[in-house]
Amino acid sequence: MKPTVTIEYCPRCGWMLRAAYMAQELLTTFQDELHGVLLQPSETAGCYQVRVNHHLVFDRKTMGRFPEAKELKQLVRDTVAPGKALGHSDHK
Repeated sequence: MKPTVTIEYCPRCGWMLRAAYMAQELLTTFQDELHGVLLQPSETAGCYQVRVNHHLVFDRKTMGRFPEAKELKQLVRDTVAPGKALGHSDHK
């Protein structure tokens, strides 16, 4: 079965649109590799975490910032499709 990405976000902080944008970016890039992207409202204030299945790939509190789309695509790619080229998202 293909992996599912979960984006857990704080609805009280107004981060749903940010999570939805990232979900769109991931679904566009990994349309053949992912089962789907789940947007999950968090009960924890300030939460913004991204998981592939149950593996945490990004945590806003740990990193002290939000992920860039390019960075998140690379992190998800490294877990779900390590050989996949991301075009311009692979360049620094």
